[in-house]
Amino acid sequence: MAMDVGPALAAVRAAPTLLQGMREARALAAAAAAAPGDDSLSTLRSAALTSDPLTATAAVHALGAMDHPSAGCVLTDLLSGERRYVAEHAVDALRNTPLVGAALPVLADVCREGGFAGMLAQRTLEQWASQGPDEVRAALVGELRTCTDPVGRARLVETLGLVAGAATTQALLDHAADDDEALPVRAAALAALGDGPAADRSAEPLLVALTRSMGPLAQTARLALHDLCPAPTVPAPGGLTVAQVFLHSDIDGRLHHSGQGDTGGIATLLVHLGDALLRRQPRIGRVLTISGGSPDPAQFPLARIRSLDSPTPGSELLTAGHHYARVQLTGAPSGVSRAWPARVSARRGIRRVLRTAGHVDAIHLRMADVGSMAAAEVACELDIPVVLTLAPDPQALIEARDTAGTLTRSGFGEADLVEHLWFRDRLLLDLTEKADHLALFPRPQVERDLQRYLGLDLSDRPERATVVGEGVDVSALGRAVREVRDEAVRGSAAAVALRELDDLLATLPTARRGLPVAVSVGRLNAVKGMATLVRGWVDDPDLHDRCNVLLVGGDLEHPTDEEAAELARIDAVVPAAEAAERGLLLAGHRPNATTIAWLAALRAARAGVGGLPGIYVSASLKEEFGIAILEAMAVGLVVVAPAGGGPATYVAHGETGILTATSTPYAVAAAMHAALDLAAAPGAEARGRQAQDMVRTRFGIDIMAASLAAVYQRVAAPRRPGRTGGRGSTGTTAGPVRHDAMEGAS
Repeated sequence: MAMDVGPALAAVRAAPTLLQGMREARALAAAAAAAPGDDSLSTLRSAALTSDPLTATAAVHALGAMDHPSAGCVLTDLLSGERRYVAEHAVDALRNTPLVGAALPVLADVCREGGFAGMLAQRTLEQWASQGPDEVRAALVGELRTCTDPVGRARLVETLGLVAGAATTQALLDHAADDDEALPVRAAALAALGDGPAADRSAEPLLVALTRSMGPLAQTARLALHDLCPAPTVPAPGGLTVAQVFLHSDIDGRLHHSGQGDTGGIATLLVHLGDALLRRQPRIGRVLTISGGSPDPAQFPLARIRSLDSPTPGSELLTAGHHYARVQLTGAPSGVSRAWPARVSARRGIRRVLRTAGHVDAIHLRMADVGSMAAAEVACELDIPVVLTLAPDPQALIEARDTAGTLTRSGFGEADLVEHLWFRDRLLLDLTEKADHLALFPRPQVERDLQRYLGLDLSDRPERATVVGEGVDVSALGRAVREVRDEAVRGSAAAVALRELDDLLATLPTARRGLPVAVSVGRLNAVKGMATLVRGWVDDPDLHDRCNVLLVGGDLEHPTDEEAAELARIDAVVPAAEAAERGLLLAGHRPNATTIAWLAALRAARAGVGGLPGIYVSASLKEEFGIAILEAMAVGLVVVAPAGGGPATYVAHGETGILTATSTPYAVAAAMHAALDLAAAPGAEARGRQAQDMVRTRFGIDIMAASLAAVYQRVAAPRRPGRTGGRGSTGTTAGPVRHDAMEGAS
């Protein structure tokens, strides 16, 4: 006889930390699935109404895991409750229950409203559409009859496109062809007619007509026509084809958008890594870097069909090389935290790229965001092996904030409404479970941390994971250092970058121009700690008198919400009008090559005649690895870095930098003092060379590419022609977790 859920629920209530409570919630869901009786249902219904947000949320998801005929009805009742976080989780949990008719109009309304909850409602309706397409369609059509907001109507039509059936296709055709309908609505209908369960060749005449037009829907119709009637693919070039995904920036080979919005170190990494992978010939033949932005029509040629005048050439994605393919996300541009509603357009765009590219041997995902969620769904559909770079985010941040008292049980529900902590935790665990192979960042105790943060024990399948440190382009960094130091070899780009730096430093008061500069490079996001750095510097008069601060990153003219919030926090410490006068310089985002030239110049004390060498400061609350930190060390700068996570494996404390807690301004300021002392102490040149040698020998991008090429080869082998093996097979033998040559203590 199955036991009730009481003991598991008690464990959630008694959990000493938020993270432990979230782990106990998984056991509660398992207990509910194993004991779906009336007593368990009653217990969980009561728990969902408790005032403890963590327990209530755990109970909601346990109800979703129950195979009880009334569980869906209980969750439906919770949709109308006053606690928004409970209602939001009920929307998500209903996805795992059979269709509940009474919930359909509520879910359609939530879908219309959009946002994160709208995405959850859309997912649930999509799942239910496989059980009852007529009922789901009727609910969406009914909501459309009363909705007049174009954006809301577009969301409803997009969701309608997830419902199979001839009636859906006709409804989409009606919306797409209606000249009186708003453009976003028509665009959503066109996209669904090209790719989705309601897509049908009956839409071809309309798509062709709009493709030939000069109107605003021509591009959307063209892509939909490509999806509906794809051009035949040709055999892929020799070597493996690897895709890598990051949708929250427009990535180009020259990194013009570095530091803007969410275009941080990951964009730099993907560009350099893609190029380095191709140098692993003959093992890697193509790299597809998939980012956000406007798709290139030339990459998606139309098939030779009767209604078009002439054929188009094959897609360039089918040729060898590093290709940048872009996915247009629905809605206004938004950062990682607000992009969840773009799930359907992200999935459709990623599917388009991967199908056009023909055979893809592996897809590499790097974070628990909407892009990875969508890409994982497509990879499963197309049977493409998945490699996941696994980092405990948001788990490490939850623990840090819990310890600091800034995130509490009583405030968890409201924080979760904004940050979606529970969902992101579950998404990462789901991606981990389904990945064919895990790439782990170097950490001092990596396997212990996986158990601590994720409850993940790799001892039963150690062959699934490889420790792979990230890498930087050491040859380009070395070139930058030489160009800064020797005018005879200086290129025009470096000369322009140095003039820009000199102009920026010239805005400082004369008395401050001889001071060293503490520079920090990264996104203007709270997690990067720029405001914490400024607060520590201002609150310590000796430190303020000792150095200037230069922040590189962010769009200062048109900031995203996250950037605007961080700029406001900085402005509260040093008003923008007083910043330069007080020694604070905000440079905004700069191309990666410009940033590297600046770092090299500050290492050479370009701050003024007789100036002292600068230092690099990372005040990030968490730093899984730290590309910008490595770049600073590669030019010889002394660095300040977080003591936890990846930097602790390569920063030699007291020699090449200072490791510190970064949760308080005081700790950051103290570390900056120590770093300035270290930069000016005897032996600084030798220590700078030590840092440079460490980066060159352990963290070159080619070393990283070699490690990953071996991983891609292993996951692809079972599915290459002439080989056997199913999904999840890695072709490796049991043994300890693999560590590449870059992992280890400094």
